[in-house]
Amino acid sequence: MGAATIQQMADRVAALLDEKLHVRGRTLGDRLRRGAGKLPRAVRAEARFLESAAAQAQHPKLMVQIDDGRVAKACDACLRFLNGVDSKARRRTMVMDIVTSIAFRLLISLLLVLAVLYWRGFL
Repeated sequence: MGAATIQQMADRVAALLDEKLHVRGRTLGDRLRRGAGKLPRAVRAEARFLESAAAQAQHPKLMVQIDDGRVAKACDACLRFLNGVDSKARRRTMVMDIVTSIAFRLLISLLLVLAVLYWRGFL
């Protein structure tokens, strides 16, 4: 596996991070730092390994130390997770979480107002 192939794998994972999770950045490392919380721990570890392998592939003497099978496995794990992400479903879930949170807070506030009115004797 050549340096260009490893760099293409890292670029593909970076592009999917931008496309699916809307994480911006110039390189895979930048995108991982910004969007680390959006990835599961195992996928995040594989993406970090892929990032380090891409950096290591730029140096001819270090290139021979790269395990091609491990790089392919890391890329497959990242692609498998990122291709399974549905952007619309994530957005819908986020909106529903916000609406649910607001509704719960309004309910608690209403209950507190009613309790104060009852204690004061207005109800």
